[in-house]
Amino acid sequence: MEKIKDQFANLHILRRSSEPKEPTYLLGIDTSKTVPAEKGGLVAVLCSNGSIRIYDKETLNLLREFSGSPGLLNGVRFANSCDNVYSASTDGTVKCWDARLASEKPAQLFKGYPSNIFISFDVNCKDHIICAGAEKVEDDALLVFWDARFTSQDLSTRDPLGAYSETHSDDITQVRFHPSNPNMVVSGSTDGLVNVFDLSVDNEEDALVATCNSVSSVSCIGWCGRDYKQIYCMTHDEGFCWWDLNHLDTDEPITCLNIQDVRDVTDVKEGHLDYLIGGLYHENMDRLFVIGGTNLGKIHLLSCTKTGLSHVTSLQGGHAATVRSFCWTVSEDSLLTGGEDAQLLLWKPGAVEKTFTKKDSLKIASSVQQRVRVHSSDSYKKRKQQ
Repeated sequence: MEKIKDQFANLHILRRSSEPKEPTYLLGIDTSKTVPAEKGGLVAVLCSNGSIRIYDKETLNLLREFSGSPGLLNGVRFANSCDNVYSASTDGTVKCWDARLASEKPAQLFKGYPSNIFISFDVNCKDHIICAGAEKVEDDALLVFWDARFTSQDLSTRDPLGAYSETHSDDITQVRFHPSNPNMVVSGSTDGLVNVFDLSVDNEEDALVATCNSVSSVSCIGWCGRDYKQIYCMTHDEGFCWWDLNHLDTDEPITCLNIQDVRDVTDVKEGHLDYLIGGLYHENMDRLFVIGGTNLGKIHLLSCTKTGLSHVTSLQGGHAATVRSFCWTVSEDSLLTGGEDAQLLLWKPGAVEKTFTKKDSLKIASSVQQRVRVHSSDSYKKRKQQ
């Protein structure tokens, strides 16, 4: 534990992205997986104006920007085997761009069913299957699936393979495939349910491996534990749950931890916790860590055990407002963070920033304010009514 504490505490800002022409909240971050870490790579950032920005990972220079128009984009994910970058759109599609090219037009378009509004998605570890979660329309909240494999007779537009419609009763806010098993996927919803599916099974009812209840609107889910047989969940009102799927066929309870509001029970040294950002499973340590923060930009590292969340250490001096996204590459001790101050920061051990100009918190137009961090289970319903 001391090692990870020192690793995190020793992170310092190496670079900041230049201020864009249109300041936006930075809602999601992913990095390309095809280039060795020491040779740099690409960073894709989901912005609150409905676009994806592509940066050089080493310099944080903005290379290009992709628009989700006419819809707003939700989520950002690089392919595992190439530099394609994906995002789900409220226009009922999942879009795929070649991040190396400046073309505004997506390389592929995965079309949903009529009336689909996609707010979450993921691509499996082999880049073969895409799954997107939709807002509830009438009585249906759909998980929609596509074949994402490229073929010699490739089509730029793909229709769905099918959909699951019986396991969620409200907006599907999160979708995450298993890191190494291409058939396993977990979904989370504003109905509070977190469902685990095995896609190698033919029908939805039999494919449902487990249903866990967070009792609140799900904001983040992920896989953890040895062989990634555990899942964790965060909620829009700062709750945290952790379940062990190894216990599904035993008499042991699958719930490892269930905290209704982490802000009430987590003791942060010389400070406080305002929100959770996400989780990170450290394979070498076999330990789940949770990242949280304050409204003034301080970042907290929390360790997760069956007794609760405990504060390990903190980073400060980088952001001036709420931190909305992070991407921590443990193998190279580097951390990328994005916030409501429109800054993308690269942190590395012992780094010295050449130019230090901490930005003030930004006042951004109302179109962005509609996509601020939500803390209630009916947030998406409110957005639909606007």
